[in-house]
Amino acid sequence: MPDPTQNAFRALADPTRRDILRLLSAQDMTIAQVSDRFEMTRGAVKKHLTVLSDGGLIHVEARGRERINRLNPAGLTPVLGWLEFFDRFWDDRLADLKSNIEQEIQ
Repeated sequence: MPDPTQNAFRALADPTRRDILRLLSAQDMTIAQVSDRFEMTRGAVKKHLTVLSDGGLIHVEARGRERINRLNPAGLTPVLGWLEFFDRFWDDRLADLKSNIEQEIQ
């Protein structure tokens, strides 16, 4: 079974895919509309969109012959969960440092 965190990080690893996510955060787009924003073939854009879809970061909806790509903000949940661990880790370490410094000052 695919790891959602691994797939999301794989999708986010590429700067082009991150740029595509920014575009889709403003509006839903077809492959052609996304392709118009980049200097690459539609086939290359389609591959990026597939990785984003596999990572759960976008939804693709068929409308006739077109495929509408839509940002899926919930797809970032595994990434945020992973990052929250480190947020708590550093909060705890900094609180300990602050406490130690305050004890030294007194």
